[in-house]
Amino acid sequence: MEGKTARSDRTVRTVRSARSPRSEGTRETILAVAERMFAEHGVFAVSNRQISEAAGQGNNAAVGYHFGTKTDLLRAVVRRHAGRIDTLRERMLAETGDSHQVRDWVACLVRPGIQHLAELGSPTWYARFGAQLMADPVLRELMIDEAFGPSVQRALEGLNNCLPGLPPPVRLERGDMARLTLVHTLAERERALADGTHPARPGWDACATGLIDALTGLWLAPATPGP
Repeated sequence: MEGKTARSDRTVRTVRSARSPRSEGTRETILAVAERMFAEHGVFAVSNRQISEAAGQGNNAAVGYHFGTKTDLLRAVVRRHAGRIDTLRERMLAETGDSHQVRDWVACLVRPGIQHLAELGSPTWYARFGAQLMADPVLRELMIDEAFGPSVQRALEGLNNCLPGLPPPVRLERGDMARLTLVHTLAERERALADGTHPARPGWDACATGLIDALTGLWLAPATPGP
């Protein structure tokens, strides 16, 4: 009996091992399809069942099986990109050191995400997906939890250290302005590329430069004293 049990255990492990790459492939397919459908049709307009069907899964419950709830799926899509963007930002932070230039810290906030989009090739969907999450009061928290990690905080601290004279209310206001400008500029550029129209800048690197110019100007603009 012990020999038969051992053989049975080895068989189970072999089957699980054989299924693992296939399972990972299915998960990746579902994630890619979900990201595209959310970007093109809206997060709330697409059901898990529609994603399963579009991903070629015979079982309409495939999304639930692999990810759980729709919120879990959204979180997985963000994680699919957040790690790479964080790695790129960590490299920029190491190069930036203790700079006292606002532009350097703005670049640390802007370039990593844009470089990641450029690396993905064309078309991309993540900028439009992210813009939808950031516009929703509940999903915004999900996005922040998954994508705004320690590297973002260090970049913001470096930026704030360069602006000691900016009043806290103005600092918060301009932070909101900068976030909205960044998120929606990238989403609009991505949409233009997907539609085959010509965006304002010829490439992602030029887009990053334009955004850094604009946001640096935003942060350094004079603040009119309140009444």
